Amino acid sequence: MINFGKKILTGLVALILSATTLWTYAPGYIFADNYGEDPNDGIVTTAERKTDLLNEVHEDAPEISATSYVLYDANSGAILLGKDYDVQREPASMTKVMTVLLALQRLEMTDIVTISSEIADAIDDIPPDYVTLGLQEGEQISVKDLVYSAVLISANDSSLALGMYMSGTESEFCELMNAKASEIGCTNTNFDSAFGISNPENITTPYDMALILNEAVNNTDYSEIAKTLSYTIDATNKYSSERELTNGNKFVSTTEFGYEYYVGGKTGFTDAAGYTLCAAARKNNRNLIGCVFNSIDADTRYADLIKLFEYGYSTFATVEITESEFAPLIEEANAQIKDLLSDTNLYISDQRAVLDRYITTTSSRAQLGSTNRLDLSQTVIDTQASQQTLEIPLCKVYTDKTYLIGTLVIVIEKKAGVVEVNPEKITNLTSVRSILITFAVLSGLLLLLVIILLIFRARIIKRRRDEVTKRANML
Repeated sequence: MINFGKKILTGLVALILSATTLWTYAPGYIFADNYGEDPNDGIVTTAERKTDLLNEVHEDAPEISATSYVLYDANSGAILLGKDYDVQREPASMTKVMTVLLALQRLEMTDIVTISSEIADAIDDIPPDYVTLGLQEGEQISVKDLVYSAVLISANDSSLALGMYMSGTESEFCELMNAKASEIGCTNTNFDSAFGISNPENITTPYDMALILNEAVNNTDYSEIAKTLSYTIDATNKYSSERELTNGNKFVSTTEFGYEYYVGGKTGFTDAAGYTLCAAARKNNRNLIGCVFNSIDADTRYADLIKLFEYGYSTFATVEITESEFAPLIEEANAQIKDLLSDTNLYISDQRAVLDRYITTTSSRAQLGSTNRLDLSQTVIDTQASQQTLEIPLCKVYTDKTYLIGTLVIVIEKKAGVVEVNPEKITNLTSVRSILITFAVLSGLLLLLVIILLIFRARIIKRRRDEVTKRANML
């Protein structure tokens, strides 16, 4: 009997400790359901999407002859195909994309450049086998003429003149080029030439070159210039006749490599760099950038880029993300959070959805459709904070892959003029209601314990009396 009583006592003590733990667990916080599980395991994050498609097997991908190359989706920022796309190499005359980009952003096309003695001396140092426009000291020529000649016929003296006109010296202009490259996200680029002279210090990568060309075709008039078939430079104070320029880019000047979706690019060649080419294409509002370094010959670089573009448009799909498609989920999340805050002095003061504009995935995956997901299971609300910001992940879910595409940002604040009696006890687990219920349960358990102890004590007393009576009868 004594052993039985001890077992009952031990069980009741355990119940009391469990109930106490219930209302003292994590005071001052509200936890959503399933707290502790990470719903983001296996989700492709925004940073991972840049190279995620490279990890998938594309057995039908085209063979590219270039030593290094990249196919970049400018809408989503994803690299679709690539080889050594982050390896530094000499870009040759693709360097001029950056020079012209800066000229278009910093100068007026009608500005007149006078070829100073310093510019003329620098031009004299250009190797004799490099293409030039034939600028002369004292010549006055417009920025527009220099830009068109730099792009259409790859005139090295025109590019050098533009750089020195902007910065005074070529070295100072290279500092400007590198600052711009860093600004647009290039991390492996160092320009040491305004026009692309063969120089191991003048280097970039296929990926960085794609970023530079994307900036040029989307934020300047570079595309219009690069697609021009021919251009005429009027007579200047040093030239009595016009100069006719024909675009040397075969995407524009030939039918063999003419590509209807081409929107701009630049060729390049030196013995050290080999044949290089960067180009942008636009089809159905999808913008792709391709770059090849050290291609085997002048024509193959065009064929390789066309193959890359065609594969990119047929094999991959770029999906636009809109806030409206998440509206039902956002409304539901608001309702759940407001319910969690109902017993507190907190309220939602602001909310906004921060979404990536596009994601790129395979066409086969996109065709199977997707669903959207908003997960509150990691949401934690501090009931004592005067202001806090929740960042709730928004995802697009396909049959075999989930992409993180943004966050729902919710700002929570305390209500003005509300006095808290006992703020440490206000949580979803420690609200006043739950404290009262817990107190009642504890009181009942304690009362039951007292009754059992009294019964147990009475039985012990009776047993002892019986033993005393038995001994007396025996005497």
